[in-house]
Amino acid sequence: MRFVPGRKTDVSDAAWLCQLAEAGLLKASFVPPKPVRQLRNLTRYRKTQIQERQREVNRLHKALDDAGIKLDCVATDILGKSGRDMLDALVAGTTDPAILAELARRQMRKKIPALREALEGHFDAHHALWVGAILRHIDFLDEQIEQLTGMIEEQIRPFAPAVELVCTMTGFQRRGAECVIGEIGVDMSRFASARHLASWAGRCPGNDQSAGKRRSGKTRNGSKWLDFALEEAAMAAIRVKTGYLAAQYRRLKPRLGHKKALGAVKHSMLCAIWHMLATGETYRDLGGDYFTNRDPQRQTRRLVAQLERLGHHVTLTEGVAAA
Repeated sequence: MRFVPGRKTDVSDAAWLCQLAEAGLLKASFVPPKPVRQLRNLTRYRKTQIQERQREVNRLHKALDDAGIKLDCVATDILGKSGRDMLDALVAGTTDPAILAELARRQMRKKIPALREALEGHFDAHHALWVGAILRHIDFLDEQIEQLTGMIEEQIRPFAPAVELVCTMTGFQRRGAECVIGEIGVDMSRFASARHLASWAGRCPGNDQSAGKRRSGKTRNGSKWLDFALEEAAMAAIRVKTGYLAAQYRRLKPRLGHKKALGAVKHSMLCAIWHMLATGETYRDLGGDYFTNRDPQRQTRRLVAQLERLGHHVTLTEGVAAA
């Protein structure tokens, strides 16, 4: 078998490349070290189980809606302790709304009148079988996810400093950091620069221009698993109003739209991760006012133009900037 650059490899090709790398017959840049590959397998499989669990939860909502049970309109989490007790009672054959509502715990007891109304439906035997199967599958998936998380914690122990570094970035939690380390490893010497890492991950737009005509600059496909982790972290980061990443998103969204602005945030996060892993330095947020402080005159012109478009006449007077 011969490795052909640019050709999509199948499972047997990947195994063959790993054997060559371990034997020292292939450059390390082609295949990550074995511990990273093992971590990658675990984090990817855990992600599939989490996704499957969410699909089962969606099926549970559909089944309850089919039975006329509107528990999700009252309970924030229908799989919380109170909601799960009510669902188990429904599966066991209890359909009296008053009895089911009394299973509420703590703060949910304040909502007992609303629960009685929400639990009035036509939950019959086929719904009990349907919902019972879904709940058992969710329990199984919860157990699998917990086991995989324990295995990942053991596997990632040698990379604990790298995980802690990634977690210092706005938007990242431990689970997302584990996924990132599993996808890109900790040895940033494989990538000549942060831009090389972003290009490898498919987070750089293309620049296809010839004879004055510009063609599609769509980003190429990279690791979807890495993109999942970056997407979740970016969505969390843009909600931190005082952070640099949120300011970058707000600055680009009016011109590029949500998807491309979020893509720019993911690119910035990946470049920052490269620098953190390469230097060992923690993440330092530039602040939500970075773009304003970088070019105050531009910000002033933009605000004046907005007021003039609204029909105001603006006269500027020099003053002292607020601290």
